[in-house]
Amino acid sequence: MRLDGLSALVTGGTGGIGGAIAQALRDAGARVLATGLGEAEIAAAGVSTDFTGIDLKPLDVADADAVGSLVAGLDRLDILVNGAGMIVRAGGEFEVEIFQRVVEVNLTGAMRLATACRPLLAKRGGAIVNIASMLSFFGSGAAPAYSASKGGIAQLTKSLAIAWAPDGIRVNAIAPGWIETALTGPLREDPKRSAAIVQRTPLGRWGKPEDIGGAAVFLCSDAAAFITGAVLPVDGGYAIA
Repeated sequence: MRLDGLSALVTGGTGGIGGAIAQALRDAGARVLATGLGEAEIAAAGVSTDFTGIDLKPLDVADADAVGSLVAGLDRLDILVNGAGMIVRAGGEFEVEIFQRVVEVNLTGAMRLATACRPLLAKRGGAIVNIASMLSFFGSGAAPAYSASKGGIAQLTKSLAIAWAPDGIRVNAIAPGWIETALTGPLREDPKRSAAIVQRTPLGRWGKPEDIGGAAVFLCSDAAAFITGAVLPVDGGYAIA
């Protein structure tokens, strides 16, 4: 599962799951450009040895002009990972403005990048990996916008896989389970809630960001050459328990 000589763009790639994917693609031989929201995120990643050899640029995926400018500066692209859609505003998402913002970033942002990158990907027979969620399958009483956006990611993945197959573009998604990131920090710090998650997970632990990185490398590699439209759970078995 080598990616030598391939060029990859990972949005939301300066930390957490996106950062782990960017690092895994680099370690598999790809030339990686990772984006983060604002100069502060870029600066923080830039001083970390974890991002050695990865190009870093700021990008707001909700800004159509910024997306167009970034993509216009690419000479080739083999892999797009839409990792920027991790906004959740639990408890506030019943307000329409907050709902719209979450969907704009998590779902529309992925479509915006995919559409902008399609011509470059079509030249290479490239691959897109979207980041879905367990909430692509389950509902959430506290986060309706996040849940709706991730359900949309699953359906967008399947739809683009059909539409762009004639271009040779494969489109898949990863649905992470409970992963040790800043987003899940409050849950992991709550002994009762963390224990309940681990007890339900057949593999008996929280996932690590690098668990998602390995799946992304697989989906981008020739080992997955006949896989498109899949939404791959990487959740330690949580969804089946």
